[in-house]
Amino acid sequence: MMYRIVRLQFQPEHCSSFLAAFDERRERVVGFQGCHSLKLLHDAENPCVFYTFSCWENAEALEKYRGSEVFQSLWSLIKPWFSEKAKAWSMNPIYEGENMPGEIQELFFNR
Repeated sequence: MMYRIVRLQFQPEHCSSFLAAFDERRERVVGFQGCHSLKLLHDAENPCVFYTFSCWENAEALEKYRGSEVFQSLWSLIKPWFSEKAKAWSMNPIYEGENMPGEIQELFFNR
């Protein structure tokens, strides 16, 4: 399991277009093999900043999605609307609420 956070900052005049494009395509992303969940978050301070928070089976599933028509069609549409380059982070979970407290270091350091 892995998580991906992508920060997207849009030109103000394109925020509503982005939301419409996301809404139109979100089911295709969530339905993509290996995607467990997708959330769209809005920055609490900057109305032009959005984050996608997705959960993937593994890095290979994410890369397969990034090479797909589903991703390429959305990315090519929204990329010209950015006011700055998108930033992305991929993370592996350490603690998600089901581990016992004593297991956290063991899970992290004994991979």
